Amino acid sequence: MFTTFFHELKAAKLPVTLKEYLTLMRALEADIAERRVEDFYYLSRATLVKDERNYDKFDQVFGHVFGGLELMQDVIEAEIPAEWLEAIAERYLTEEEKAEIEALGGWEKIMEELQKRLEEQTGAHHGGGKWIGTGGTSPFGAYGYNPAGVRIGQPKGRSGRAIKIWDKREFKDLDGTVELGTRNIKLALRRLRRSAREGAAEELDLDDTIHKTAHKGYLDLQFRPERRNTVKVLMFFDVGGSMDWHIKQAEELFSAARAEFKHMVHYYFHNCLYEYVWRDNARRWSERVDTWDVLHTYPADYKVVFVGDASMSPYEITVPGGAVEHMNQEPGTLWLTRITDIYESAVWLNPAQQQYWEVTPSTQMIRQLLSDRMFPLSLEGIDAAMRELMR
Repeated sequence: MFTTFFHELKAAKLPVTLKEYLTLMRALEADIAERRVEDFYYLSRATLVKDERNYDKFDQVFGHVFGGLELMQDVIEAEIPAEWLEAIAERYLTEEEKAEIEALGGWEKIMEELQKRLEEQTGAHHGGGKWIGTGGTSPFGAYGYNPAGVRIGQPKGRSGRAIKIWDKREFKDLDGTVELGTRNIKLALRRLRRSAREGAAEELDLDDTIHKTAHKGYLDLQFRPERRNTVKVLMFFDVGGSMDWHIKQAEELFSAARAEFKHMVHYYFHNCLYEYVWRDNARRWSERVDTWDVLHTYPADYKVVFVGDASMSPYEITVPGGAVEHMNQEPGTLWLTRITDIYESAVWLNPAQQQYWEVTPSTQMIRQLLSDRMFPLSLEGIDAAMRELMR
């Protein structure tokens, strides 16, 4: 099985060597993993993966080779697809029926009523209009419909109406090795360039070599530091939710930026910027980075680029506690204002079609907070954004 694991990793084009595989085998002989699947996962990942960008590929291979290992003790008589069970609970309404359902009220009213339901409800409920349940018109639950409510126990959105999501969701990191669909993205990014010669003298200076050789009468090789792009870039990528529709575009931009900018730092966020960000989506609940630490680490000469569709409930931007996945102490507007106060050069790249920006309230709010420096995630948009950052 372990040999198969090694060959599958190689087939997935992960840079795993025989030496690293033998190191893993020695670690297993020493019983470091303590015969637990979770310990073996982290041991093998630490031993075999040298670049965090390959975590996603590693996870896919690990799941393929060792999938279901912990479940072998149980005998499963029959498997019923989860989507079949979910479909039973889903509530489908006509447009006329949807129009008749009134929203419970604003943010404060909805959260107040949720607190009451949590205190009063004693069991499961399905198909109603009040309690936390499924397939109804209640503002709280899953697989139903309400103009504005809290989504609980539903893996993905359906109507785009939830103002808060009471679930823990898992996101994936962007793959930095993606082959770009077009090299023009790189060319557009190159507008953001300020070159300087720095570092060790390793590049042949042909003109100076000719001059010195002619002057001395013998070959005198002259070298100089390589010319490098000294622009420093701080990028924030929105992941999960509606951004799943734009993964390909985001990965292409991520790959191009890593190739073009030597001084590039990236972090992930979800929907709007709040008090923490993260580098690894698999550990975003355990290894967070305080946003204040980011702002104090990277000075004001960094160029800031946000990448996100800016599509969310307005409460997520304006209200403390409005974040869909946690109770944020300060509104997103405050954190975006702090960014623009510190970093003079900041833009937002939006992969959503520009024709929808005008009809999405949250997009208009983000655009205003960025002083109208929102650009489409297209070649023309990237080019315009780079021009703005070089002003």
